[in-house]
Amino acid sequence: MLKTFHPLMAIAVTPQAVKLLLPVVETLTGKLLLSESLAEELDLGGNPLVDTYNHSLAVALEERWSNHQAFIFGLATGAVVRLIAPLLHSKQTDPAVVVVDAMGTAVISLLSGHQGGGDRLAEIVAEQLQGKAILTGGASGLGQIAVDCLGIPFGWRKGKGDWTAVSSALACQKLVGVTQTAGLTLWQGHLPPGHGFSFSGTEETAATLAITIQENLPEYQEQSMAQWHPRLLWVGLGCVRGTNLALLEQALLGVLEQKNLSPLAIAGLASVHLKADEVGIQQLASKYDLPFFTFAPEQLATQPVPNPSDVVNQEVGTPSVAEAAALTAAQIYGQGGKLIVEKVIVKQDQQAVTVAIAEGKREYQGKPGQLWLVGTGPGELSQISPAARTAITQADVLIGYGLYLDLIDPLRRPGQICETFPLTQERQRCQRAIELAQWGLTVAVLSSGDCGIYGMAGLVLEELEKLGWDGQTPGVEVFPGISAFQAAAARVGAPLMHDFCAISLSDLLTPKEKILERLTAAAQADFVTALYNPKSQKRTVLIERAQAIFLQWRSPDTPVALVRSVYRRDETIVRTTLAAMLNFPIDMLTVVLIGNSNTYNYQDYLITPRGYYANA
Repeated sequence: MLKTFHPLMAIAVTPQAVKLLLPVVETLTGKLLLSESLAEELDLGGNPLVDTYNHSLAVALEERWSNHQAFIFGLATGAVVRLIAPLLHSKQTDPAVVVVDAMGTAVISLLSGHQGGGDRLAEIVAEQLQGKAILTGGASGLGQIAVDCLGIPFGWRKGKGDWTAVSSALACQKLVGVTQTAGLTLWQGHLPPGHGFSFSGTEETAATLAITIQENLPEYQEQSMAQWHPRLLWVGLGCVRGTNLALLEQALLGVLEQKNLSPLAIAGLASVHLKADEVGIQQLASKYDLPFFTFAPEQLATQPVPNPSDVVNQEVGTPSVAEAAALTAAQIYGQGGKLIVEKVIVKQDQQAVTVAIAEGKREYQGKPGQLWLVGTGPGELSQISPAARTAITQADVLIGYGLYLDLIDPLRRPGQICETFPLTQERQRCQRAIELAQWGLTVAVLSSGDCGIYGMAGLVLEELEKLGWDGQTPGVEVFPGISAFQAAAARVGAPLMHDFCAISLSDLLTPKEKILERLTAAAQADFVTALYNPKSQKRTVLIERAQAIFLQWRSPDTPVALVRSVYRRDETIVRTTLAAMLNFPIDMLTVVLIGNSNTYNYQDYLITPRGYYANA
């Protein structure tokens, strides 16, 4: 299951639309909305994926509009427009709306394509239905990243500015200058060709994109500008018991204004455990959609701060609340940090608030990351499962061997972060993927074939175990793929119709003696056997030993298939025998299929009988 847009609802009014959309909502963990009569007709009334209504669709939609992130309609576009028109409010809050034609060949991003994620949802649904996503935004037409979607994967918050002018400049293929003084810069190295951003500061630009924790940038006032705010600021708060929301908000906004810091750059609020039930702070956190963390006084007391207080120490058990809490939160949730605003005390009547601000080293995401372990099959896009294609399309980051990324290049989104690692650096791939997922990104780790068969799935889980992973965060999902021995078998017939096994001849991770033991056991037990990594430039003996072992237990005429680069452009297939197999080229890209004692060749199709008794 893929949790993409949650909650997500699909709407169907015909049996054909139900047939199209029910598998989609199952994959994307959504719901399918049907009239009670249609649900009854199709015997879907008790299906947990189905929601029903017994009045008009317009009323049912209105009831669900505000509490769903995305809608997929299996209706005519005109009908959808009339249904949603009375419900539209603003592009900042409207859900994504996607329309699917009757046959699933066209998937139209109709509403909230950028900020609501409608364009991405259309691409995901198109992958599921093997249709075409229809995207009409300027960035999509040019194969560029949408500037108002840029910071979403990193948890940045969209600030003030003329977003239309900045987006228009990019759409008109004019340069947009980028000034980034805060936040992750990883995105800069993964932009598509002709991206339209200028980082030099020396070129003439039509608009400016600022990525900053500051609120006002007067030096750019003469040019169209828009701002993203990475969430780096941790606000430590102390207050007299019962201090109201108004004073807390006044104190916080006053300090931010004085220091020219944006409220949108706040990652969270922090204080001592004694303030966990402080109503005013809870209301402040809720109003600005911020997490509120508290720490034990003993933990805060170990934090060196510039302005300790004996009075505070006597009252709550730590010489600092605001400064220590801000620093502690930055270190835990921001991977380290520094105090940038020492404590400021604001008093009014009998109430008082203390504010301090620390800046973390890495922006706060506020959401759990995901690790998707994806098998991409033998190398042809049509051989990748719809779920795996969806995972590749949706992921914030793709990590894998360079060849694997090249093979799935048509599925990559503009601006998608792609990191390659050479062979023998599989563990480094896992560690990098875990690092990014722990931060809050959705990371797809790619393996050719099936990721759980000589792939990366097991290694990622091993690395998570070393880190004491709790089994929940980051979330892990495995997407199977067609393994090389399955693909090779399909190209030469049906050699795997009875018991079979796979053995790798690479002795980099498995002792040579153990490989020989397994070869002997497989040959003696009459398994159809697939040999992976059969021969490299330096390792040439094991394939010879394998042949010799099998010749002890099999006829020299036993059918053998040598399938190289299966389903790729340079695919080669050789059908031969056990005795003659070494007369042909074999390398690391070759899968060797050795038949059992009953396997035979008919019209160049290798066949292993499904049962032995019929041949007895």
